Amino acid sequence: MANRGPSYGLSREVQQKIDRQYDPELEQILVRWILAQCGSCATPPEPRLLLGQVLCRLINSLHPRGQGPVAKIQASAMAFKQMEQISQFLQAAERYGIAATDIFQTVDLWEGKRLGS
Repeated sequence: MANRGPSYGLSREVQQKIDRQYDPELEQILVRWILAQCGSCATPPEPRLLLGQVLCRLINSLHPRGQGPVAKIQASAMAFKQMEQISQFLQAAERYGIAATDIFQTVDLWEGKRLGS
């Protein structure tokens, strides 16, 4: 992730609007739901590195056992593999019925940007 200095003018206003969309209380509710849905598989030691695995387990848990849309969940800490798994989750989420306009972008989640989405 690149280091960025402070934003000014319109860039600052846009960033502030994006930041206001993030709700830490909602995040806690979602984390509790994911833990309840996935159990201990959702508590990785380093959340960002294993985020793709957790999301894939989450989407698979919403389907009957053995019929999850992500066939292979890889236990890799390599960034491109984790981003690939986040992409697999996003594709499965669309097939599950979530509108593409309501889904975040892989890179936004990976870099911790636009967390409100």
